[in-house]
Parts: sequence; structure tokens; C-alpha cells
Amino acid sequence: MSTPHTSPRRRSLFGSALAALITTVAVCAGDAVARVFPYGPRHRDVNDLGNQFVPFHAHLWDLLHGRAEGGLLLNWQSGYGTSFLPDFGTYLSSPFAALVGVFPRADIDLAVYVVTVLKTAAAAAAMAWLLRTQRRGPWWAAGLLGASYALCGWSVIEAAYNPMWLDGLIAFPLLCLTGEWALRGRRPGAAALVVALCWTANFYTAYMATLGAALVLVVRLAQDRDVVPGGRRGLGRARVLGRARVLGRAATATVLGVALAAPVLAPLFLSSRQAYPGWSREFAPAPTGDLLARLLPATYSFSSPALFVGTGTLLLVAALPFHRAVPVRARLWWTGLVVAVLLSFQWAPTHLAWHAFATPNGSPYRQTFVLAGVVVIAAWTGLAAGPPGVRALASGAGVLSLAALGAAGSALATGWGYALFGGGLAVAGWAWWALRGRRLALPAAGLLVAVLVGQAAATVAYGHLGKLGGLDDYPSWGPAHTARAEALAGAEGWPGYRTDAGRPALTGNDPLLLGGEGGAYYSSHTPDVFTRTMVALGAGWTSRGRSVQSLDNPVTDAVFAVGARLRPDGTIGRATAAPLVTVRPPGPPLAYGPSPFANQELLLGARVYEAPLSPGLCRAGTEAFLWAPEYDGTARLADGPAFRLNARPPRNRAALQPLGVAHGPASRLVFERPAPARRELACLDRARLDTAVAALRAGAPTALRVDASGVRATLRPGTTGTVVLSAPAIAGWTCGGRPASAHLGLVAVPVGPDTRSVTCTFRPPGLVPGAAAAAVALLVLLVRLVPFGRLRRGAGGARRTGSRPSTPSGTQSDRAEAFGVRV
Repeated sequence: MSTPHTSPRRRSLFGSALAALITTVAVCAGDAVARVFPYGPRHRDVNDLGNQFVPFHAHLWDLLHGRAEGGLLLNWQSGYGTSFLPDFGTYLSSPFAALVGVFPRADIDLAVYVVTVLKTAAAAAAMAWLLRTQRRGPWWAAGLLGASYALCGWSVIEAAYNPMWLDGLIAFPLLCLTGEWALRGRRPGAAALVVALCWTANFYTAYMATLGAALVLVVRLAQDRDVVPGGRRGLGRARVLGRARVLGRAATATVLGVALAAPVLAPLFLSSRQAYPGWSREFAPAPTGDLLARLLPATYSFSSPALFVGTGTLLLVAALPFHRAVPVRARLWWTGLVVAVLLSFQWAPTHLAWHAFATPNGSPYRQTFVLAGVVVIAAWTGLAAGPPGVRALASGAGVLSLAALGAAGSALATGWGYALFGGGLAVAGWAWWALRGRRLALPAAGLLVAVLVGQAAATVAYGHLGKLGGLDDYPSWGPAHTARAEALAGAEGWPGYRTDAGRPALTGNDPLLLGGEGGAYYSSHTPDVFTRTMVALGAGWTSRGRSVQSLDNPVTDAVFAVGARLRPDGTIGRATAAPLVTVRPPGPPLAYGPSPFANQELLLGARVYEAPLSPGLCRAGTEAFLWAPEYDGTARLADGPAFRLNARPPRNRAALQPLGVAHGPASRLVFERPAPARRELACLDRARLDTAVAALRAGAPTALRVDASGVRATLRPGTTGTVVLSAPAIAGWTCGGRPASAHLGLVAVPVGPDTRSVTCTFRPPGLVPGAAAAAVALLVLLVRLVPFGRLRRGAGGARRTGSRPSTPSGTQSDRAEAFGVRV
């Protein structure tokens, strides 16, 4: 414990450290109880955590260690070449993400876990610091409430496997802190930089955090006269001007900060508009019973907001309207804000406003962390005036008991949840009452910490059970990963040819996780042109087209320069493929049709498939390929093994499937289930394919240079026609200084006989305007700051500061600073 002479800043540091410690203990204890990685045999990598985020962090590791193909702007490893800056800004731009680089690559799952825990702890520390900045109070209580915020149900259940969302959990208290600086007229430059950091780390949750911080600032201005410049002596007009100046400072810092983040944000927004459309659903408010049930610990659902923030914190908020030591104005405003934010979750227009007017895919209550932050700030507002009395505590307990009764009809409520809630309510009620004296202060504080840790750990563990029971899970890095990665590394030949991680895949982003330069790609930014091109060629997908699978087909391998492919048995299959850049003869524009086999031949420029001799029968010696995109079941040649086609429209689309070499009548096509109406069988003649590939290689450029920004090809003398780069024609490619053309979905540029070389470069759309906006914002920021420095120097060193508000209710705050455990 600190002494009476400990500085306020040091007390705040103690509070932040305590918050981080409590949070770390609770999260790790819950994971250990659930026996999930790294504490047990259960997989932690559920859903997008294993399918997207761990592979992206693995690619970041490769970038940091100079082992990636491509760079910050262009990713050559996924989707046959795609823009990387939007993915970086969506998944990896948090400063914490770079910490994966200090771990061995084989420990990438552990690295992501450690980053997740550190982010959660950082959010707790930031909230504790904010609370002590807003109002004086015991550092240990600020630490307790900061941990309560970071351990909210949304954090430990939803954001724990969406680690980039945790940057929003950190951003909310930081953005509220910039509001405090605006109130005091301090640190305008730091405020803009904080906003820029938050929006760069994760723009999506930073947007929500910004809305929440704006609401907190408005309430701070409205509910307490002492926080408005001019103090109690300010006249009406002066007070209005004072409030306007505060809001102006806050708005300026926000605009400048967002502009500073524009080099990442602008390409990201434009990429989102060019992505393959995902899915959306009509918003439906959660039933009231489910809403109330989520106040309890140990509940799980992605269709209702996870409102749990610890019973001790909830009790303070429920008691706030009855806490007579808090001014009536403050009680009304903070209680009103909590209720208003909660109700905004249940109304479609405000629901859309929280999510940037786009209904989110999956969990519809991604803004819940803002409510948790508002609840914690409201709880601190009451606690800073001193612990609530018996009447206030009893009234608050009654409110929470009624809420618990209202949740009785919900299927989300559990016996464990009620037991933890009821026991926690009783213990917390006694502890807050005991803190009004000094004799029992230490055990009371310890009990409050124990209640929070126990409830949060139980919620963490219960959330794991729910996710493992209802979501896909992916294995942590193990021997199978190592074997595949080593096989791919041994076959590497880029840029002479691509190496594909093959099928069946471990994740939707195996090229990022394991290596190679394959076609698989899963992202929120999967380009529309890439998905449609691959589907036209017979590729399968999951996640409604956002996760495109590798296409195991010799024709597409030849077209996309795939010279090595990992087979299911762990061996490498090799083939002679066309080079990365080829030349196609002059001719009219081409377009894909309904048949993937005809589309492949169109892109290859040669006929290589035969029609079946009869329905379901290929000529002996040819290779049979089946296209049945909506079929869910097995298919086989009668004398061959069965292959599973996995289609669950519209979520999953089955890929074109190789069935093996046909041997005549004995190789008739057989379906496990009734044959699908939409299907096509084609028979590949390898000799024809070899001839077509040889022709493409014969006319290919004589020299090729590939780097992290594009491609340069030296053409043969007299070359005419269309130069085609086997990469999707996404926006941002320029060839010869002009926007690239497209040839059947691939990057292309027409050339004449005088053209000696072609240079195609990639720059994400929006990067230049974003950089310009950031430069202007930086200039404005410097212009605003420099005159203040000159004024200070001209005044002989005297500091010029804005009006600093006094601490609200000074004498009460002094008592609050000293209540319970001495601070």
C-alpha cells in the first residue's frame, strides 16, 4: 500500500498495474479451467481466429523477418497476388501485433495468445488511468473497476477470438482521455496522435469507441458545472462558449487524428467496397429475457450483447441513482447515459449507427464494450463520492435481483451463472458497505477482487465451452503443420513458378500460415474480381465467397504458374506450368460462360478437355473431373476412391473435383446420393495440355523480375497481342503508367511490335490521397502547436495552460481518496 505522501501519478500507476494484474490472472485462470491452449488439449483457434487471424499474424512474422513473398502493399502469397495494406489495416496494424516477431514461428499460436492477453490487460490499465484522471479516488478501486471493464463479457467471449477488436477495448478509455484533455485545454498534439493510433490499430472498433467517448464528453460537460471552463462563476453565455470550445478542441483532435491515419484507412475503405459481397441479415432486437440474462456471469451467445461486467461494478451502478453523496445532476446524467446506450442496442436506426450503417456479419452487438466502459465510468462517479450507504446498496441490490428474475425465462441463464451472481452480489454488497470504515477495508477489497476474478474466470471458461461446441475449430501448430511447411519450403521456386499449399487445407489461409504462393485466400477484403474469376474456373468457397479455396486442377495450375503442389499424403506433385507472365494473340474481348471447363480452356487458349463418351463415362487414359457446386456428398469412379464434395449453399460451394484416371466402362461415375441436377463431367487429355503449355512458354518474355511492388518483363522482339500477368486484375495495378486492362479477370496490357518491355506496378487505391490527407493534418498540427511554444518562450518561461477544472465536490472527493485502504 502507498503512503499518504505518494504522488497522484504514482497512485494512478499503481491502479493501472493492479488492473492489468487482475485481468491477466482472471483470463489465464479461465483458460486453464477450460483446458484450452496453451493450458490443455482443447483447441483455442475457433472460427476466424484459426482460419484468418493466426495465419495473418504468421505472415506478419514472415514480413518482420524478411521471409514473406511481397511486402506491405502487395501480397504474392495469397489469392495468386492481392493487396496487403487493407488486410494489414484490418488485422495487423495494432502495435501489439508486432510482438509476434519475438516468438519462434512455430509458436505463432502462443504468440497470438500472449498478444491477446496483453491487449486485454492494457485495456484494463488504460481504463484505470482514465478513472483516476476524471475524479480522485482510491487507486486500488480504480484498478478493480479497470479490470472489471477489461473482463466484460464482450471482451472474454467475443473479442478474445477476434484479437483486433481488443484494440477498440483499449481505444475507448484512451479516447475518453483525449476528451479530458479537451476539457482542460491540454495536450492537443498528443490527443490527435492518440486518435490516430486508435484508428490505425483497428478503425472498426475505434469508430464505435469514438462515438462512446463523444457521449461521455457530452455528459461530462452537462452534468457537472465544475468541469466547464469558467467554473461556478461563469455566466450563461460564457458557459455556452466554454462548452463550445471544449467540443471544438475534441472535434479538431479527432479530425486531425483520423486524417493522420488516412494512409491506412483510405485504402482499407476502398478495398472494402471492392470486396466480394458478404452476407447480411435484418436486425432483430434481442429478447428482454436474453438481454437481462447476459448481465449474469457464465452465459454464452452471439445473438445478444454480453453485458457482464462483474457484480461488484453492477451493484455500484444500480446503487448510483440512490447514492445521496453524489449530486442529483450527476446521478441523472450518468444513469440516463447507461440506460440510453443500452436501449440504443435494441433499436434498428441506432444499431446501424453503432456499426457505421452496415449490419455486421455474425455477432450483431459488437459495440457492447462501449456500454461496459460507460457502466464502469458511472460506477466510478458514484464511488468517488464515497462508498454507497446501506439504503443505496439495498436499493441497487433490489434492482439487480429484479433483473435476475427477469432473466429466469431465458435459455441463456445457467445455474452456475445464478449461483455466481447471487453469491457475488451478497459478497460485494457487504464489501462496499465495509469500506465505509477502515477496520475491514483490506479484507473487503480482497473479497471484491476475488469476486471479480472468480466470475470473470468462469465466464471465460464457459465461453470456451460454448465456442468449441458450436463453432469450427482449427488445430494449433503441430507436427502436421511443420511437415507441410517444410515440404513447401523444399519445393519453393518463386518467381519461376508458384508452390501451392494444396487441398484439403488446414485453414482458409494456408499460403500465409504454411508457405508458398497459392490461390487460397480468406479475408474481409477478398476481391470481387478474384472470387468471380475463380468460381468461373470451378473453385469452391466457404464463408459465402469470402474464403476462396485452392483449385486442384492441372489446367488452372498451368495458367497460374503453379509448378509444385502439396498433395494430401504430404508429398509434392510437380508439373511444367506456364510462366507468371505470358503473351496471348490479338483478338476480340473474351467472356466467361457457364461451364468451368470451357472457361479454363478459354483462359488457357486451347482445347484440352473431351466430352464424356456417354453420361458418366470418360475415355480410358483421360482424367475425369466433376463439377457439382451444390452437391453435398461423395462421388467416385466405380473403380476408384470416393471424394467428398462439400456444398451447403449459400455458405459453402463445392470445388471442381479430380476423380482420377478413367479406365473405360469400369470407371463409370457413381454418386453416393441422388445425382445433382447441376453437374458436369469433363475428361482431360494431358497430351493436349502439355502442348498448350509449351506454346505459352515458347512465346513468354525472355526475362522476368518480380518484387514487392510489381513485375517487369522483357518481351521477345516483335511481340504483339496481350501480355497477361497471372494475378487477379484488382484495382491498383498500372502498366506503363496507365491502369491495367483485364483479360478474363487477370492483369493484362496490350502491346505492339515496338514494345520491348512491360512494367506493371501495384499501389493500393487511396494510398496517395490518404498520404496527402495525413501530410495536411500533420502540417495543421504543427502550425497549431508551434505558436504556443513561442508564446511560452516569449513569456520568460511561464507556462500558458487552458482552464483546468477543479475536482468535483472537493471535500467529498478528498474523503473518497482516503476511504478504506489508505492511498
